[in-house]
Amino acid sequence: MNRPVRVRIAPSPTGYLHLGTVRTALFNYLFAKQHDGQFVVRIEDTDRGRSLPIYEQDILEGLKDINLAWDEGPDIGGPHGPYRQSERGEIYERYTKKLLDEKKAYWCFCSKEDLDAERKAMLAQGLFPKYSGRCRSLPREDAEKKRAAGEKAVLRLYVSDGRTVSFSDLIRGEVSVKSGSIGDFVIAKSEKELLYNLAVVIDDYEMEISHVIRGEDHISNTPRQILIHEALGIEPPVYAHLPLILSPDKSKLSKRALETSFREYLSQGYLPQALVNFLVLLGWHPDDEQEIFSLDEMIQEFSLKRVSKSGAVFSLDKLEWFNAHYIKHLPFKELLEVLWDFIPPVWKEQKERVEKILAIERTRLKTLSEFEKLASFFFVPEEYDTELLVWQKMNLEEVKEKLTAVLGLLANVSVFDIETLEAALMPYAQEQGRGEVLWPLRVALSGRKKSPSPFEIMSVLGKEETIKRITRACEKIDAYETAT
Repeated sequence: MNRPVRVRIAPSPTGYLHLGTVRTALFNYLFAKQHDGQFVVRIEDTDRGRSLPIYEQDILEGLKDINLAWDEGPDIGGPHGPYRQSERGEIYERYTKKLLDEKKAYWCFCSKEDLDAERKAMLAQGLFPKYSGRCRSLPREDAEKKRAAGEKAVLRLYVSDGRTVSFSDLIRGEVSVKSGSIGDFVIAKSEKELLYNLAVVIDDYEMEISHVIRGEDHISNTPRQILIHEALGIEPPVYAHLPLILSPDKSKLSKRALETSFREYLSQGYLPQALVNFLVLLGWHPDDEQEIFSLDEMIQEFSLKRVSKSGAVFSLDKLEWFNAHYIKHLPFKELLEVLWDFIPPVWKEQKERVEKILAIERTRLKTLSEFEKLASFFFVPEEYDTELLVWQKMNLEEVKEKLTAVLGLLANVSVFDIETLEAALMPYAQEQGRGEVLWPLRVALSGRKKSPSPFEIMSVLGKEETIKRITRACEKIDAYETAT
């Protein structure tokens, strides 16, 4: 194509922004940036009953969260506005009148009962159900009189039988459909109230969209849109249909997983850059084994030629892997800043302690929301079964002996940093057995099977709290042995 590259993302504000829409937006954005093109956001709110401002706000804010800056859109305007379909009625009216004047479309007054009867009759004859065209021959003057009298009508496009509707898809190659399987389909409820297929054709043309990159679920709409382009005498864009997102067992991804609000993932502690990195690899693969990409690297490497035709598998484990990677490598100051909203208010009063804990726990975090659970024992001692203190074949008397010895060694330690603590305790641990000393010590401090090393924990707790928790462990052993 000789025209400049212009792409768009056109979500419907009938629900919160979800992963499928974000992936489509990302692929459009990358394609535009690669070709020095423009990225447009358009709100397709033809479904007046279900479209809500709260959903539009969520969509726009979600796209901003991942830094997909658009060149034109409902919030910033542009030369091809308005960018909400609900505000484009006058533009639509010009095109519906053109179709009626040129006898490319007609008003249909068939009732739902009539259409149901037609459909059943065709199915009974083994025919593909489609509209019979009974209102085709109704003169336009008569149709206008019936509408003026208040009769309900819809606008249908004339579709001739016996031809093949084809288009070349950048991902799937040549796609063809017989027009006989389509019939005269409905394109509008009134001159200004259009259905999806007609509205999207007009909007893409008026906004000079060169490439339509969208989900595979729109392939069935494309032949109808090609027919509308032909009826209006306008050039269609180039199409590229992205693969579906599938669950790990290759079945269609559950509605709950797919339509979970994108911003809900953010609220669960997934970093925007991790989500973008994860999504770009859902259906696209680079020409090498690289997995970690910055947005700039994606722009350099992305190509529709390497977008798969087969479904892209959604794996929460893989998403967590990406998120853990970005948490681990994010500059500490930035990580602390994004983590701050996930920290209980009372902890924020001890910022220095939070910083120490984060430095220790960041390599174990898969999401930011996990921090509170991982770090809670640093602030409030946890209850645990006395038997958890036992390492392998030790008995509780031996455990208490080791903990008592540790208390004696710690009494002489004045600086509670990791290096000093290791120097004070490791010779004893090497002599008695690392597991025999360090396991009960770590459990006494954390109350958990899994936690950071006892030296890391003690460096955060400080001397007073460390001695208090080890002493409490010894008292638990005494109480347990008395009870048994």
